[in-house]
Amino acid sequence: MQKIIVVAGCFVVLCGEMVLAEDSNWKAGAAKVAITPDEPLWMSGYASRDKPAESKLTDLWAKALVLEDGEGQRGLMLTLDLVGIDRTLAQAICNGLQQRHGLSRNQIVINCSHTHTGPVVGHNLDPLHYLDIDLQQQQAVDRWVETLTQKIASVVDNALDNLAPCSLSWGSGTATFAVNRRENTPESVVPQSRTEATLKGPVDHDVPVLAARDADGKLVAVLFGYACHSTVLSSYQWSGDYPGFAQMELEENHPDCVALFFAGCGADQNPLPRRTIELARHYGRRLATAVDAVLLTSQMQAVDGQLTTTFDALDLPLGTLPTREQIEQNALSSNRFEVSRANMLLKKLDAGQPLSQTYPYPISVWHIGDDVQFVALGGEVVVDYALRLKFELSGKRTWVAGYSHDVMAYIPSRRVLAEGGYEGGGAMVYYGLPAPWSPEIENAIVNEVERQASVTPVGAAEAE
Repeated sequence: MQKIIVVAGCFVVLCGEMVLAEDSNWKAGAAKVAITPDEPLWMSGYASRDKPAESKLTDLWAKALVLEDGEGQRGLMLTLDLVGIDRTLAQAICNGLQQRHGLSRNQIVINCSHTHTGPVVGHNLDPLHYLDIDLQQQQAVDRWVETLTQKIASVVDNALDNLAPCSLSWGSGTATFAVNRRENTPESVVPQSRTEATLKGPVDHDVPVLAARDADGKLVAVLFGYACHSTVLSSYQWSGDYPGFAQMELEENHPDCVALFFAGCGADQNPLPRRTIELARHYGRRLATAVDAVLLTSQMQAVDGQLTTTFDALDLPLGTLPTREQIEQNALSSNRFEVSRANMLLKKLDAGQPLSQTYPYPISVWHIGDDVQFVALGGEVVVDYALRLKFELSGKRTWVAGYSHDVMAYIPSRRVLAEGGYEGGGAMVYYGLPAPWSPEIENAIVNEVERQASVTPVGAAEAE
């Protein structure tokens, strides 16, 4: 039996002053549905796995938060406890929601928590699983994806059906367990480095929070983010990893609340130390405490103004593409994942489909009221992007999510690309793209974000 929970309606207390829902121009509706597979599917995220999932530690969830401003402009935030989804599935979800509810592409943000204890999803990370999943397993994955799509439709139905007047507020907290994994190796040195305050490398420890409360002062929905890989656990048990435990903690602390997590730019950030259930619960509790520190101490600001949503797919350039001869040579590699990617590329070439020099990279920018800018970037984005965008735009009022829309590859900054390594280009083999990104990547993405961010929110000109 599928689990489904629905909430709607909001209010907030700010600095001791009550702002009633009926005095606000906002509406909100939220819902969640369990998407945990009912059969032992192959798991995604780690190349070392050699069998399907064996049991469940926690449920996996699809959650929806719909916002509507006083002019009727709507935005849907859809969060999924999955490692990622591919472009084809993202397009199918959005097309279905457009047909069902009239939501345009710019009104939808999909964000995956990037848990590494969830199932294989469609063709995301195809080369990672290509040699392990037989026809029977692939058919089981396809059936589950079909069920996932249906459940996403149902959870959005419920969120929209339960839109009610609300007041929104925002704030930002701090959690410090994320560690730059490129700069602090081996992992065994991290506890001592943390004690000695000698951890190295850029991090983003901000915890952005968007809250909705009903007319009785009860929290009914909270959206929060953090920039850190969901890689505490590597077992054969389904789980939402530390973000899952954080959401569970918040929903236990605030009964009937739907807590939604969005993954930030944590591609080069790990929760360290890791690999135990106790640590996953611990980090989840710390993240939930950081959210509650914002919710319960009157640090939040009222969300005034209107909602503006933009979306575009940027033609993001790859570096020099390999020749067919180079791909054929890679097909003879001792690295089975390189072989997997090479065979997939050769199959494409044999079908008369040339390799593309660009990828249609998805970017959204939302203005949530007059203050909050929410930036949603595709792929596994390194922390440099969040730090740069916050500096160039509006500090803590700029929220930057990675793992959004579709997760096609790692997205290195120019610095990380030049340094190389796994995030700089080595991981491309697991995603199936034929080459590392071009050095133009960072400025191209930032320029597009700034272009979308410059779109004047509806009604802003009249307010000035």
